Amino acid sequence: MSQSSPAQSAAPLADVVVIEHGKGVAASYAGRIMAMMGATVIKLEQPRQGDELRYEAPLIGSAQRVSAMFTYLNVNKTMATLDLTSAAGQVLLSELLARATIFIDDTAPAQRAALGFSPEKMCARFEKLIYLSVLPFGAFGPYAQYRATEINVFHSSGEGYLLPNGLALEIFPDRTPLKPYGHLGEFQGGTSAALAALAALLAVPGHGGQSVDVSVQDANVALSAMTVQRYGDGVLETRPTRSFTYGGVLECSDGFVQILLLEQRQWNLMIKMLDAPDWATGPGMDEPMTRGKRGAMINQHLRAWASDRTVDEVVRLARAAEVPLGKYFSPEDISSSPHERARGFIGDIRFDDELTISMPTFPFRLAESPTPVLRHVAGSPGEHNPEVYAGLLGHTAAELGMWRSLGVI
Repeated sequence: MSQSSPAQSAAPLADVVVIEHGKGVAASYAGRIMAMMGATVIKLEQPRQGDELRYEAPLIGSAQRVSAMFTYLNVNKTMATLDLTSAAGQVLLSELLARATIFIDDTAPAQRAALGFSPEKMCARFEKLIYLSVLPFGAFGPYAQYRATEINVFHSSGEGYLLPNGLALEIFPDRTPLKPYGHLGEFQGGTSAALAALAALLAVPGHGGQSVDVSVQDANVALSAMTVQRYGDGVLETRPTRSFTYGGVLECSDGFVQILLLEQRQWNLMIKMLDAPDWATGPGMDEPMTRGKRGAMINQHLRAWASDRTVDEVVRLARAAEVPLGKYFSPEDISSSPHERARGFIGDIRFDDELTISMPTFPFRLAESPTPVLRHVAGSPGEHNPEVYAGLLGHTAAELGMWRSLGVI
């Protein structure tokens, strides 16, 4: 394998080897988290064409056109190819797993037997191995065999039923349930998967390896805990009822902000910021129950006040008055943020001779750990085969050539 830098050697997972057999976003993101924590993550793809995710739009690059999503998910990983349906491929996988700490897999349960992917048998054979299964609905239960994409797993968690709400629902009252752009649900599933595997890793000294079964649906339902709790109390949240009684999203002349007025103290600070207008100080407006019945009127005035001011002006006034109000940041705002740059959350990486891209590194920092570094992007399928099969496993160049000619790697 390639020589580690001093910073990488000091990273939290510097001694962890992860074998990632994941085609979906959730499994790939779990591997990315571990790679950014310093683990050696060896991603296995099908020989020649690689994973389907390589071709998901939008594509970036000049000569080599690769999916932006695939590039993001596989930064810092070691890219290898292996045909697991072949006998030689199974032998090589066993050699890899003998050196691995974690095995990430999102193969459908019905297809695992043909590949020899039994979590129980693999954990028994490799006593310290953590088998991390990452599936849309988990590895058992009536939905375990279902295939699903982002739209399925997100809406199955119930959150999509409540979107849009607030100002968006007022503007588009007939809009059907939505999901956020991109792969938010699968990213949440990948985050839960990585943390679950790391929890299992802490238990290895006392209990050995084990199987970890992660459901992306479960991970997203857990994020809706407040909605589920309210349902248990007899309150069914809907799109119209989920919005703030007053406050929430305000449109300024050049963008959006959000203001929270949940407490009496916050309301009083807002009145002071607005120089105590008559509509906010009239009879009954000092009582939360009365204000709640006049939410539409309050929002009308707040939106009119914000509409002819810039976001920066509104934020400046709110900060001076200690009103809980914040700007809605665009992707460009975040990628150029001096704060996020200083924390090392946004980093730059050379994609090819003509393109340098910015992307998030890691969403939290551990004490004494080095700043996360974007070391390299994923190249062509099997880019690191020599490092994996010769460098790590010790096979000869002749063996690699034979396996390559047979389509094993």
